[in-house]
Amino acid sequence: MLAHALGLRRLDLYLKFDRPLSGPELTRYRDLVAKRAKGEPVAYLVGHKEFMGLDFVVTPAVLVPNPDTEVLVQRAVELAREAARPLRVADVGTGTGCIAIAIAHYAPNVDVVASDITTEALEVARRNVEVHGLGDRVQLICGDLMGPFVGSFDLVCANLPYVAEGSPLAPEVVAQPARALYADVNGSALVTRLMDDSPAHLSAGGRVLAELDPSIVSMTVDAAIRNFAGHRIHRDLAGHERVIEAWSSIPTNSEPSA
Repeated sequence: MLAHALGLRRLDLYLKFDRPLSGPELTRYRDLVAKRAKGEPVAYLVGHKEFMGLDFVVTPAVLVPNPDTEVLVQRAVELAREAARPLRVADVGTGTGCIAIAIAHYAPNVDVVASDITTEALEVARRNVEVHGLGDRVQLICGDLMGPFVGSFDLVCANLPYVAEGSPLAPEVVAQPARALYADVNGSALVTRLMDDSPAHLSAGGRVLAELDPSIVSMTVDAAIRNFAGHRIHRDLAGHERVIEAWSSIPTNSEPSA
């Protein structure tokens, strides 16, 4: 926050440790500290956040990119690289666009269609697509879940709201848009709906990667069993069940990772 208030790199704070602060600079910094003390996320205060080694514009209109979501992106990139052919990917509920952009950045054989239900979020995603120079490979559309998507996809990715109303959350999480956090049916409604709706939009052998909370794993697995040929759960760095991967059918030349 101090680097942001002074318009410096963080490294410059060490290189210029004895640099005095002017009155306006001190006022700007104190204002940031006061807002942070009230629980406002640092990403909102400085206007950006790193994710998968890339920098993203962030505003209060979108969820702050979370390191846990990197598990999903890493698996998507792995699948794209294994395929070694052009793939069509859907990113449902894109927010900042971090999933769509990171996949497209690290997997050059991928074209992504990314959706969000709010135009405010799509404007943030548009800015990030432009910053990363991916306007020719990341398309943005507005709509609810799979509703706006046309055609079939090799991979459907999603970080949808999955928190139950009333769950205890840190102040910096609660400060983020409620529509991006909470879902009905104890947090499972949107993820399970995605699992029900996405098979009709998948190519043969297509897959879904959806982020989840450990509390909704059993409900999500039930939906996967209803709609897919198989599934597995990926854990985050803390060991928590974080991403479900489900496939419509098993390609004859490729078994899913165990």
